[in-house]
Amino acid sequence: MQIIQSIREKGAAIVIIVIALSLISFILMDAKQGGNKLFGSLSNNVGSVNGEKIELATFNSKVKEAEDMQEQRYGQRPSGQETYQLRDRIWDQLVAEKIFFKEAENLGISFTSKELSYILLSNEQNNPFLQEQALKDSLTGKLDVSKAQTALNNIKKLKGEQRASVNSQIIDPLKLNTTVAKYSALLSSSAYYPSWLKDKEQKESETFSTISYVAIPYSEIPDDKVKVTGDDVAEYVNKNKELFKQEAGRNISYVSFSQLPSSTDSATTKQMLDQIKPSFETDTNSKAFVARNLSSVDFVDEYLPKSKINNSSIDTLAKLPAGVVYGPYVDKGNYLISKLLGVKQLPDSVRARHILIGTNDPSTGKELMSDSSAKKLADSIYNVITKGGDFTGLALQYSTDQGSKIKGGDLGTFGYGTMVTEFNDFCFNKTTGSKGVVKTQFGYHIIDIVSQKDFKPAYKIASVGKEIIVSDETVGKSSLEATKASAEKTKAGLEKFIEKNGKSLNAVPSLVKENDYSIGVLKDARSIVKWAFEAKVGDVSEPFSLGDQFVVVVLDKVFEKGTQDTATARSGCEAIIRNKKKAEIISKKIGQNPTLESAASAYGKTIQMAGADSTIYFNSQIINGVGMESKMIGAAFNKTYQTKASPAIEGTSGVYLIKINSIQTKPASSPEVIAQNAATKLGTIRSQINGWYEGLKKQADIVDERSKHF
Repeated sequence: MQIIQSIREKGAAIVIIVIALSLISFILMDAKQGGNKLFGSLSNNVGSVNGEKIELATFNSKVKEAEDMQEQRYGQRPSGQETYQLRDRIWDQLVAEKIFFKEAENLGISFTSKELSYILLSNEQNNPFLQEQALKDSLTGKLDVSKAQTALNNIKKLKGEQRASVNSQIIDPLKLNTTVAKYSALLSSSAYYPSWLKDKEQKESETFSTISYVAIPYSEIPDDKVKVTGDDVAEYVNKNKELFKQEAGRNISYVSFSQLPSSTDSATTKQMLDQIKPSFETDTNSKAFVARNLSSVDFVDEYLPKSKINNSSIDTLAKLPAGVVYGPYVDKGNYLISKLLGVKQLPDSVRARHILIGTNDPSTGKELMSDSSAKKLADSIYNVITKGGDFTGLALQYSTDQGSKIKGGDLGTFGYGTMVTEFNDFCFNKTTGSKGVVKTQFGYHIIDIVSQKDFKPAYKIASVGKEIIVSDETVGKSSLEATKASAEKTKAGLEKFIEKNGKSLNAVPSLVKENDYSIGVLKDARSIVKWAFEAKVGDVSEPFSLGDQFVVVVLDKVFEKGTQDTATARSGCEAIIRNKKKAEIISKKIGQNPTLESAASAYGKTIQMAGADSTIYFNSQIINGVGMESKMIGAAFNKTYQTKASPAIEGTSGVYLIKINSIQTKPASSPEVIAQNAATKLGTIRSQINGWYEGLKKQADIVDERSKHF
């Protein structure tokens, strides 16, 4: 420690000078390269669509709005994983808007302020104002136009963040949905099935062919007799580039080192509960005992049916004699000891009625009456009922529960846990005929238990739990192993090291893309993705801490945007090329002008027939007994092959020779069938049009720069 302190004192000035010179060099070097990230040269955009920028500020603003909405809905901010998902959703939305609105503008499709006003003041289903109870007439349930007009006028006066929020949540979605509806209607109306094509296809469907054929499957030639070279693959890819497009990405492998509790950690936790188990058995105040021992599991001071007890060992616990302690045992990452305190019979379902004296309007939150006034009124009604007052009449007169008051307060039959806790406890723990006043979040309820049925055992159980926590020693050991692994700076070295520890590399099967945030089973792995796009092939990463494990990664391969290289493309075309070569071998063996008989003889096959069932027509998808062989179907209508056999046809599954036996015509379909076929065809055309957005997206020039910021 003295040596370190001495260095600190004597070397402080030198260190400061070195840091200053390094910083200046860094700034000058960055300036020479034309980019000064330290002083804000980082792009203010997250991307562009057809040259139109998507600003970082706009993107972040919309993501924050989405996060705020999720927090309002679920009561908590999005997790890291959920934030990544929101960013993806907002990106897709902004890209879609820029692509679509440009296309709509070119077609003269717009959304005017008059349309906006009309929708917001209407009872049309897409009016967002209809989602606001305060803007609806309480009697009719329809929009109160005067209130809606006031709301619209107030929206027009908003500025800044308030206006931006309203635009984002109400106006922008309405504009998009309305414009999309117009565009889709325009496309649907443009669907056209010309009469000449209808007549042609109808005639083709009435003409069928019968054929004789010889099939020589590619399996006749063993795979090891045909070699597919790199040049073969390269030639095929060059001729079919559209089939071998690839996105930029990375292939990685990784090994993980667990940070989960070890058997030693587990044994330590178990020992803690073993020590207090005797005291738990003799203690008479279980609630206090659970609290005193800082249990990770709360004490539930009520009787519950089996179905409501969240414990994997409930079947065992239910069989215990009262007062006996079971455990320690593992349940959901905790060691538990549990004591059965008692058993009683509770109904499975209850029928009850109530009169609610509400303190607040549940739809608006507006106060209906003070708490003290509500309690006073509820007590008065209860006293009237206990003296023989008409429950049904009083419910109709006083209850603020609009759904049940018209039924005299009758709630029907409901199961355990259906109602709020206080209401539920009264109905299931009291007996049939019991009446009382119960307070809940909605106000004061005068409850009458009408009936109870299907009584089953309910259990009161006390548990002391201790979470099985990973020790510093376990984490340290795992971290040390991961650090040693990462010190092997080659993939071969890493594999050799981890093999000694009984581990192996896990290859991620899918391509890792620049904006990914998950990699297979590795969640919230954004740090790994960023590393992979900065590393070189063969690099071994430092350990990444992900959840309950350390992860060491190897960059296996880099894929640039464009056409796949030969090695990558091989798996997608090797079988096709091999079959093509097999077809050449088969064709050579059967000769230049084969007959069905000579071709069959060459490979020991028989001549077969197809089409006698009238199923081979020009638009057929398959040939019965053969499969999907479109070239054979086309040849079956070439009249040249009525007098001689076709040349060898290179098909999907083999080489085929055919000879047409006849081309016949079926009786014409009825006008009704023809009309139905035409309607089906038109429907098919319209359904194909529904993929219009993907078509527009493929034509767009989309630049995604999110990875520079996140």
